[in-house]
Amino acid sequence: MSEENTSEFQAPPPEWQAPPPPEKIEAPETAQMSEIATIFGIFFEPGKVFEDLRRKPRFVVGSLIIALLVTAYSFGLFYKVGDAGMRTFAAEQLDKNPRASGMTNEQREGAIDLQLKITSVIRYIMPVFVFISLLLGGLFYWLGGKAFGGNGGFLNNLSVWIYSSIPPAVIGMILNFVVLGFKSADDIDIGASQRGVIHASLAAVLDGKAMPVLATVVGTVDLFFIWGWILAAIGLRITNRISSSSAWGITLIFALIGVAFRVLGAFASGNPG
Repeated sequence: MSEENTSEFQAPPPEWQAPPPPEKIEAPETAQMSEIATIFGIFFEPGKVFEDLRRKPRFVVGSLIIALLVTAYSFGLFYKVGDAGMRTFAAEQLDKNPRASGMTNEQREGAIDLQLKITSVIRYIMPVFVFISLLLGGLFYWLGGKAFGGNGGFLNNLSVWIYSSIPPAVIGMILNFVVLGFKSADDIDIGASQRGVIHASLAAVLDGKAMPVLATVVGTVDLFFIWGWILAAIGLRITNRISSSSAWGITLIFALIGVAFRVLGAFASGNPG
């Protein structure tokens, strides 16, 4: 076949095609509310706040508020009952220990002094314990969200744990400070007041010293706890994009775990948790 004939059967050049568009890069979502606005908004518009926390998790200011409230209450309770009240409480706790029956007076006083020193140190480093507990709570919610098919990150769930705790913590502590101001130090049961002198549950009518475990169990059905659970379920549903039943499942599972630890503590210490 001649060269001329060969050229007649050559394939036509391909038509020009536009190059593929560049890969679309989604800009990170930004918060639509300031951190101060989220603090106030969680009381009145929790759904809107948690939607914003899904876009951009925030937790620093909320953590500081909770840590300051808990620490302030710890010092407030101490100054209300005084050194004498704390020493009496430490002596009562020591008497519950069977091994204390063989102590001499000097050993007994030494043990009480040591306990008071430990308690004093704990008051000053209370924020550290609060921050650790908040981190653990965020970790629990994150793992629970993943187990139920959620797509929220750790910081999202940490934000849920913190912000669901703010309203009951703020209102509860304000009421506790009011009661501390008016209540006589002689009427304060230090063991039952570690978490607060006011209880929004039927545990208030029970004798915590005589029935510490029962008082702890009854005390879990507390209006402040329930408020926090409702907020947590809302936050978990929104930030993890899961169903309401799954969000409530996570909330109640970890609430029951918390109750179990409180009951064990009440059984071991003889004080309602």
